[in-house]
Amino acid sequence: MKLVWSPETASKAYIETVQQCKLSRGSGVPELISAMAAGWKAKLILETWSEGGVIETSIGLSIARKHTSGRHVCIVSNEKSKLEYIQKMGELVTSTEIIVGEAEEIMKDFIEEIDFMVVDCKGIRDFSRVLKVGKLSVNGAVLVCKNASYRNGNFKWENVVVEEESRRVVRSVYLPVGMGVDIAHVSAVGGNLGKDGIGRRNKRWIKHVDQRSGEMHVIRR
Repeated sequence: MKLVWSPETASKAYIETVQQCKLSRGSGVPELISAMAAGWKAKLILETWSEGGVIETSIGLSIARKHTSGRHVCIVSNEKSKLEYIQKMGELVTSTEIIVGEAEEIMKDFIEEIDFMVVDCKGIRDFSRVLKVGKLSVNGAVLVCKNASYRNGNFKWENVVVEEESRRVVRSVYLPVGMGVDIAHVSAVGGNLGKDGIGRRNKRWIKHVDQRSGEMHVIRR
């Protein structure tokens, strides 16, 4: 079963996030990410959070989890960050699973079947490595880099998601919202295979490079 978009669920999470965070200046990062997580009906929502970070995105993800009846897991680096996160989240923290430790090690050893992942490029030194070791759902996943303007210019989604015959980056987009949000949709395992397990030759993967951003988009035709 592949990820299926639900506009109704996305809209509910969007509105509730705006109300909860008292956002009033148009569309921003928290409500955008909340709507996406809810709209894709993510059952396992994972995020990284660092001390001093903005809490509204986490609140939005907690709201999305409620609408999908899933799990919201947050990785923090130490006990001090955990305490600050708990204080900022307020009552909503009761629905969030907080794990203390190095994000890369936790992702590699403990967390599987991720449907929706948000990584803060500002708070994690090697964020691309964290994205790469994440064990994504066999049904596909959505990966989000917030504070993307803090990345170096060499980042490419195709270097994060290894292009195997059974899983690819379906599409990606950079949005100039906040400090930049970069989003990639990763296909389900076997998403480009026929019933006999052989790649369909009548389908082509077309790569297009955005001349302004340098971002590579992969489109299936």
